[in-house]
Amino acid sequence: MGLSPEDDRVWANLMNAILGAGDPDVMPEGTQAVMERYVPEVFERCAKLIAERRENPTDDLTSVLVHAEIDGERLEDHEIVMGFLLLMAAGNDSTKATYCSGMRALMEAPEQRRQVLEDPSLVPAVVEESLRMFPAFAHFARTATRDTEVHGQRIREGEKLVMWYPSSNRDETRYEDADRFDVTRNPEHQAFGAGGRHFCLGTALARLELRILIEETLARFPEMEIADTPKYVESGFANQLKTLPVRLRP
Repeated sequence: MGLSPEDDRVWANLMNAILGAGDPDVMPEGTQAVMERYVPEVFERCAKLIAERRENPTDDLTSVLVHAEIDGERLEDHEIVMGFLLLMAAGNDSTKATYCSGMRALMEAPEQRRQVLEDPSLVPAVVEESLRMFPAFAHFARTATRDTEVHGQRIREGEKLVMWYPSSNRDETRYEDADRFDVTRNPEHQAFGAGGRHFCLGTALARLELRILIEETLARFPEMEIADTPKYVESGFANQLKTLPVRLRP
């Protein structure tokens, strides 16, 4: 995104506050504080970045947004900010969420972890199974472009639909024993979307990050174990842990 490394923690805190607004531990000030303080700060910081990139474009994604054209017209500032916010939120939250939940699953299933320790070539399959069972976000919305029917449910053009990824990824008609974490499954899933223009821009990077994180964690701490009860963030959108206490062991 072209941000200064010294601002990394600032942006991470802003994204955590916005996505965790409904959780009293993450945002004790409450949702109102997020709307009154954090969201305006995002827009203020983005306004400065937009102005800088208009004058001096670089090779970052912020410059791409600033100078993009659709049907010959540039994006308006609020559209650039929303695109920036989407990329920042996804980059900050998604991979760490699936990584934590995937490691928890391995610690809770010692026989599965033993398989991976004995055969590290299974790590890519662990990544896909983690993505299937623990997509970082619970849902996204779409708008029907035409009348249709799905499993007897009529959907009219213009109606809003909510796609629940944890449900889709545990569809018992697609996956045998869908609620069981299985490192040999290597499944297809919906964690990155279903293709087309809504497919996740960061798919390749996310898979690479998850593979490296899981490989290195298992290599350095093969006996790591859960030390206390993990807790999920209180959110209608984020599908992720806020705490995962572990004991590393020698």
